Amino acid sequence: MTNNTCSWPSGDPLMISYHDNEWGVPVHDDNKWYEHIILDGAQAGLSWKTILHRREGYRIAFEDFDPSKVALFNEDRFNELMSDEGIIRNRLKIRSAINNAIAFRKVQDEFGTFDAWIWQFTDGKPVVNHWNALSEIPARTPLSDLISKELKKRGFTFVGSTICYAFMQAAGIVNDHLVSCFRHPLKNIS
Repeated sequence: MTNNTCSWPSGDPLMISYHDNEWGVPVHDDNKWYEHIILDGAQAGLSWKTILHRREGYRIAFEDFDPSKVALFNEDRFNELMSDEGIIRNRLKIRSAINNAIAFRKVQDEFGTFDAWIWQFTDGKPVVNHWNALSEIPARTPLSDLISKELKKRGFTFVGSTICYAFMQAAGIVNDHLVSCFRHPLKNIS
């Protein structure tokens, strides 16, 4: 880790790669959106490091994050997931992932893509923040409150405002790289 990066990856190689290559990069692929919804919901009460180190287990368990396939999971598949050591075996989180695939498909049916729906909240542009320290980064914002409320109206679960803010950061709706970080978009602009 260099001096010109965010400190939260804490020396973990997988976390560093995630920070350097994925976090804050705008997502425009529905399967990636569904991945963020599953993984950030699974993170509730846990560390991101715990979830990131199980991401490949989630990828296998949830059909490469294809909401069309997950929406068809039945009780037998749910029971298989409950014994899958590659994921967090929390009954509510697994039910949520399946339920959210169904809600996700409904958004796709209505708007063409989930991506088209979610980006309307920022007129298709990322919100770029200018934080100097990790302690300045909020856990939620009025925008995450709004998106959380709208997702809940559409039947999603495990999408509280804090979880929404985490997936907004992860998927690039919000860029919360510190201004000192090489990933901050305005870093080299004078």
